[in-house]
Amino acid sequence: MGCLVALFALFSPRLALVGLWLFGDLLSRSFDSWTVPFLGFFLLPWTTLAYAVMWSSHDRVHGFEWFIVGVAFLADIGAYDRVRSARGRRR
Repeated sequence: MGCLVALFALFSPRLALVGLWLFGDLLSRSFDSWTVPFLGFFLLPWTTLAYAVMWSSHDRVHGFEWFIVGVAFLADIGAYDRVRSARGRRR
């Protein structure tokens, strides 16, 4: 399952999140409610995916795993910045 999620994540983190939701219970185990993964799907998909995957190793996120989640957050912010700069160049 892990390799399949990684393959989907290369194409789209949202596709990987849908795969995790449909074929496993990792999202429900890593988050207390459905609202955080739902909002993460639309706002911060890389961060949501990284947190869920890092949580699965020890049933918590700690140490170096927070660094991985932080890098995913920077990837999400970078994606928003690329969209904003592309819109600015069109004008």
